[in-house]
Amino acid sequence: MTKSLKNLWARFLFQDRGILPTKRLLLLFLILSFVLIGVSSWTSMTWTYVIIVNIFLFIVSLLDLLSSPKKNQLYFKRILSSEMERGIPYSFKVEVRNDSEYPLSYRLIDGIPQSFEQCFPLVGSVPKESTITISYETIARERGLYEIQKLYFRYQGMFGLWEKQVTVELADSVKVIPDLTETKQYLENAQQFLLHEGLKIRKFRSGAGDFSKIRSYVVGDDPRKINWRQTAKLQEVMTNEYEPEHGKYITILIDCGRMMGAELQKGNRLERTLEAALTVTAAALKKGDYVSVLAFSKGIKTFVPPAKGMTHLQTILQAIYNVKVDASESNYAAVLQYLEMVQKKRSLLLLFSDVRTFLYEESALSYLKKLRQRHLFLMIGMEDRSLQKRINEEPVDVQSSMVKSMAQQQLLIKKREKIKWEKQGLQMIEAHEEKLAISAVSHYIDIMNQNLL
Repeated sequence: MTKSLKNLWARFLFQDRGILPTKRLLLLFLILSFVLIGVSSWTSMTWTYVIIVNIFLFIVSLLDLLSSPKKNQLYFKRILSSEMERGIPYSFKVEVRNDSEYPLSYRLIDGIPQSFEQCFPLVGSVPKESTITISYETIARERGLYEIQKLYFRYQGMFGLWEKQVTVELADSVKVIPDLTETKQYLENAQQFLLHEGLKIRKFRSGAGDFSKIRSYVVGDDPRKINWRQTAKLQEVMTNEYEPEHGKYITILIDCGRMMGAELQKGNRLERTLEAALTVTAAALKKGDYVSVLAFSKGIKTFVPPAKGMTHLQTILQAIYNVKVDASESNYAAVLQYLEMVQKKRSLLLLFSDVRTFLYEESALSYLKKLRQRHLFLMIGMEDRSLQKRINEEPVDVQSSMVKSMAQQQLLIKKREKIKWEKQGLQMIEAHEEKLAISAVSHYIDIMNQNLL
């Protein structure tokens, strides 16, 4: 296909600029053709007369172009949010200003990325000398930074015989970040967030943690925490209140290797992991702890040094929102060796990864034994639903019995390997994909309340 033909084809595909006949004009020519054929069968009409009539109709139809706005009389503006959460509906708006004396009817296609849900073309009309706002809703399915460059606009005049098309350069960018629904729920009401799944925030040991304040004794308080000196001074029973120690160091490790690309009901393992990691980050920062994040696969993808304060959540979010799954296997030994160099203070190492893959990494075990002397290690993974499904199936024939027995064998092997690691002081848990964030936050709170750091 030559360059000129490609440009012509691009115009018909709602691109560039040009003028196109509408269906109404084509239908008008079709009706005229049938009429002329019918007349010619009864009369001695020549082809010259037929051609003259068609040319006359074509010239008259061009008058329709005079009753439509000129392209320089139309102005466009796109209004959108600079950030979108993955899987959440967002509204985009396009302002169209018509400065001409003629109304128009339009068809519009916005140049949003293909990974966004499409609802085009949008149709409507714009009165003369007025401005309208066109709204549409879209959902981003993949994280990342996207550039939106063009807006494709076709419009017709009063009679609708010809259609003009305009390609408008409107450069905008939008970041698609992980779904922060669970993070917001925790920040709004931490206790309700955990109770929703039947979990409770663990109470710390009596008298443990940092001293918070002295308050009046109420029914249900531990009598061992009564402050007798203040009670004698104020002639009222007073009690000491403690809270978990703050200022601890939390290091979140996010695996971006091949196994994290396994598809789930909503997204893949990495998407769920990012959402859970951000929720734990928010919980730790809210309690005054220092949080650092390290994303890795065969090498280090990004590292955010430890800091505290809720503003640090945005720093972490901007650093990891665009991490992708790599096709290679994760190098646990390399990342643990790197962690040993950058994290000198005692911290909770919270690793989000695939438990089954990690269990067979013998090289990582030696590094973890060294890290365990200084740090506390906890690994969180997602349960293999397909394996559990095979185990729970009823054997109806020989083949299904063999499949079930093999699934049970795989589960026993995994349990045996987990016990070997846990004997070295390396805790591992697996949770349902829907409860990953809740389990991670619950175990973090449990560790903090027990002052294990």
